[in-house]
Amino acid sequence: MKVVRQVIEIDEGLCDGCGQCVPGCAEGVLQIIDGKARVVEDRYCDGLGACIGECPTGALKIVERETDAFDKEAVAAYLSGNENDRGEMLDPLPCGCPSSTLQTFEPFAPRREANRPDDIGEPGDASSLTHWPIQIRLVPATAPFLKGADLLVIADCTAVALPTLHRDLLKGKIVLMGCPKFDDVQDYIRRFADIFKTAGIRSVTTVVMEVPCCSGLPAIVKRGMEAAGEKIPLEEIVVSTRGEILSATKT
Repeated sequence: MKVVRQVIEIDEGLCDGCGQCVPGCAEGVLQIIDGKARVVEDRYCDGLGACIGECPTGALKIVERETDAFDKEAVAAYLSGNENDRGEMLDPLPCGCPSSTLQTFEPFAPRREANRPDDIGEPGDASSLTHWPIQIRLVPATAPFLKGADLLVIADCTAVALPTLHRDLLKGKIVLMGCPKFDDVQDYIRRFADIFKTAGIRSVTTVVMEVPCCSGLPAIVKRGMEAAGEKIPLEEIVVSTRGEILSATKT
């Protein structure tokens, strides 16, 4: 049903695709698509404008025009993952995918270094990874390796840019990785909230690139803490595109 009401409008000329507005939208209306913030569906937008204050360039504003009525039930289905951005109901994913099978294992031990190929690197460059999976979307809050963990939440690109990730940051931590620009921000917030409610996380370190689209990841983690009602020590690390640590801030 078409009605005249308030909705969010985005000036693409002003939008730089930083993604800071995305976590501010509780309905998941905003996504970064082709480097710009875009409204997924008008019917998901309540028109309250909670996202506007997050935009550093002033690209977002509220306008009044004829569009689809706000559909609260459709929003609930969309956020639950049962409906896509075209309003189509989604089939459940098949079970048993090896990529989501929980595993806990020991990192490379000294006795195994003799079996490592010569081209992997120096003996001290062994992997510090102790679990699988590592993608945020694949790790349930009940995963045993999350219990009482020090959490390392990294943007995908940092794993390639930072050459000393395993040696300097991953040792002794449980890593979760994802992309705050291309992945489902609201789903991330819900997942972190569940983890913080149930896993007894001791600390969180976020690692992002210096590019604007990465800046949303620490905000997502903070939103998850707020939703869980938890206050957990947080360190935010920013990495340059040349693989150098530019800053490390603790809160």
